[in-house]
Amino acid sequence: MLLLPATITAKEATAAQRLLTQALKSEPDGPVVIDASNLSQFDSSALAVLLECQRAAQAWGKAFTLRNAPPKLTALAKLYGVDVLLMPASAVSAG
Repeated sequence: MLLLPATITAKEATAAQRLLTQALKSEPDGPVVIDASNLSQFDSSALAVLLECQRAAQAWGKAFTLRNAPPKLTALAKLYGVDVLLMPASAVSAG
């Protein structure tokens, strides 16, 4: 399981993406699970980072799951119309 940092804004997005991509590569075979419970300060850049992680996981043939998304992240994902991509109903209720 990968833990998101506390802050992902436009300022931190590139570094966060680089670190998460490296971590995804080193994850053993099986699903990629990203825990967003630590995320407290973010903007739409966090969604871009998560979408890129999902794309990378799928490219490597791995399932992708986002857990413990803060309510504000869920609302932002809904606003941008990417909630169905990142947060299936089961993931939203689990958080």
